[in-house]
Amino acid sequence: MRIVTTIALLLALTPALALAQKDPSEGAPQAKVTELFTKAVKENPGKEVELITVDYPPGAIDPIHRHDAYAIVYVLEGNIVMAVKGQPEKTLKPGDSYFEGPDDIHTVGRNASKTKPAKFVVFFLKDQNKPILTPVH
Repeated sequence: MRIVTTIALLLALTPALALAQKDPSEGAPQAKVTELFTKAVKENPGKEVELITVDYPPGAIDPIHRHDAYAIVYVLEGNIVMAVKGQPEKTLKPGDSYFEGPDDIHTVGRNASKTKPAKFVVFFLKDQNKPILTPVH
């Protein structure tokens, strides 16, 4: 009888668990990414540097992702919240920087404001021709 009760409880909770695991970026305004510069690093074959800007509209939230690259973020305007797996969230303001390594899972990336935009620049050192962002499910 105990097994039947446990199974019934699990079946009843399955829809709630699915909702709890929904991607928080779903339905949120999307960031605008502008590629500024890409150049192969001839001293390190197979690698390239890439520079982008990211414009976060108010309330923007990134999906959980990784970069498979070394990434350095520099905030230009507004406030953003960043975190990688295993580290606490950090709110960054203009002039602040943030680092992510190729093994980091970017668990939090969002505009700290629901009313003001934010903008930052990101410098990547990555494998040539690889995407700058890979969603993690």
